[in-house]
Amino acid sequence: MKKLTHIIFDFGAVIININYDATIQAFKMLGIKDAENLYSKKIQNKLFEALEEGKISNQNFINEIKKITDSASENQIIEAWNMMLGTIPDKRIQLLKELSKDYKIILLSNTNSIHIEKIIEDFGERNWILFKKMFYKFYLSHELGMRKPNQEIFIKVLKDNSIEAENAFFIDDSPQHIKTARKLKIKCHHLKNSEEITDLFPDIIQ
Repeated sequence: MKKLTHIIFDFGAVIININYDATIQAFKMLGIKDAENLYSKKIQNKLFEALEEGKISNQNFINEIKKITDSASENQIIEAWNMMLGTIPDKRIQLLKELSKDYKIILLSNTNSIHIEKIIEDFGERNWILFKKMFYKFYLSHELGMRKPNQEIFIKVLKDNSIEAENAFFIDDSPQHIKTARKLKIKCHHLKNSEEITDLFPDIIQ
């Protein structure tokens, strides 16, 4: 049996609490019809994919969203987009600290600079720096120009860190991301809504 050396964590809804419905409802309040078909855990409009891959600017994203609202302001759009962002419970921070003693932990997140700026603002820059220091590597999709579930982002993480797929363990809440990782022979755990990462250890890791 291969020895586990690296644990790869998704960020949203795994480490940081996320409420997708909060943003969907906020978008509806701005007059966006069928907001649930625009953005959710399983489905993202091409506009959101482009934002998460850093292929469009924040301003272009806001301008495009504005077109389908009832004349919402830029600040209203940003606030609605950020409504999904929650907190990082202390017990998850403690778990990451403990795991980092025995494993190289990696963060691999589909995200965007609007969300990251808000998280840093809420948590404080010092706390954000300390959070990042717990990880061996820190991968954000909008900085890489690629996103999950595309294979290329997983292959990059494996190659960058000279990881054999069988030596890695990946935790994510999106089934489409898990499906791709498993095709590459990475061990995975699909985190359900009812699950908490602090309950996965040490039972999941053998």
